[in-house]
Amino acid sequence: MTSYKHLFQRSLAAAPDRLHFAAHSHHLWPDASWIGHQAAWDDAARLADRKWDRVMGEIWPAAQRHVAAELHLPDPASIVFAGNTHDLIVRLVSARAERPLRVLASSGEFHSFRRQAQRWIESGRITLDAVPTGPDFDARFIEAARRGDHDLIFVSQVMFETGAVFTGLAELAALARPDGPWVVIDGYHGFMAIESDLSAVADRVFYTAGGYKYAMAGEGVAFLHCPPGFGPRPEFTGWYAEFEGLEAPPGRIGYADDARRFMGSTFDPSGLYRFVAVRDMLADTGLSTGAINAHVAPLRARLIAALDETELAGATLLNPGGAPHARFLALRSPDAPAWKSRLMAQDIVTDVRGDVLRIGIGLYHDPRDVERLRLALGNRGDA
Repeated sequence: MTSYKHLFQRSLAAAPDRLHFAAHSHHLWPDASWIGHQAAWDDAARLADRKWDRVMGEIWPAAQRHVAAELHLPDPASIVFAGNTHDLIVRLVSARAERPLRVLASSGEFHSFRRQAQRWIESGRITLDAVPTGPDFDARFIEAARRGDHDLIFVSQVMFETGAVFTGLAELAALARPDGPWVVIDGYHGFMAIESDLSAVADRVFYTAGGYKYAMAGEGVAFLHCPPGFGPRPEFTGWYAEFEGLEAPPGRIGYADDARRFMGSTFDPSGLYRFVAVRDMLADTGLSTGAINAHVAPLRARLIAALDETELAGATLLNPGGAPHARFLALRSPDAPAWKSRLMAQDIVTDVRGDVLRIGIGLYHDPRDVERLRLALGNRGDA
């Protein structure tokens, strides 16, 4: 089996005794990201004020092209970047005038959306219908979307806790209209983890994700794909949203015609540099998302096959198979927090969401890592 550890020498050498099985969370950074990060500093030193010509004229468009290529989007200009997806979601919601905004979501959305939604409910900004996750979720969610009178429909491509993959994107897209409802897909656990083709729905759905996880680029480089004609004038807006018109005479607040209409203000561009450097490295190495999945799949299968030999034998594997699937195993058990703590004491990194232990596999793993994890998980019956 081919090893790709040489692409991650800096991260692996920085903590040589650590075994990092949280690639679904804070993915280890490949060496290419260090080169990109250094380039951001060098450009700032060399160009000073003029660095923004390079950032917006070269780095930003390159990052747009990489996202568009990954998602099969017809126009890279439909992509806007921000420091995190929360900023983008807040700007997106501000583009709707309804009070309250009628929102449909699942009960399994990530904390940033859940917390913000609860606060918006308190303030009267939105009402929320939440479809419980679980068996037949896709059918139940689509039915609720068709039946309800919602302004915004929000759902994860891959559920962050369980790894369940939503398969009803085309059905939701068929409901979307510029005047509502808007369909927003949280793709953070899907982007560069499962092969995604949005070409058929790019003109009707929003899609947001970022670099922190499978894109291997770290924080500060989230993005939003914005269908044309949806949300032309967000209320929460920064001066970059009319960057090209800064020298125009004052008057009505202007917005870019493309996705830059959702931009904020001055930002840290280093994440964009890292993202472009990592994507360039993957392209040069011939590592598409499909190729990375082909590397991960046998490791995932090997770990699943070994679970019955370990203390985790009694846990419920929430995402056992099928394709596409998340790049982490989700194991439900009341012992999950204790398992996570016991592994951490051995410098083996996993994570827990409630009573679910998540074990993420990435490009920097090989069979020896899986075997070390299996041994660390103990023998069945031990406690």
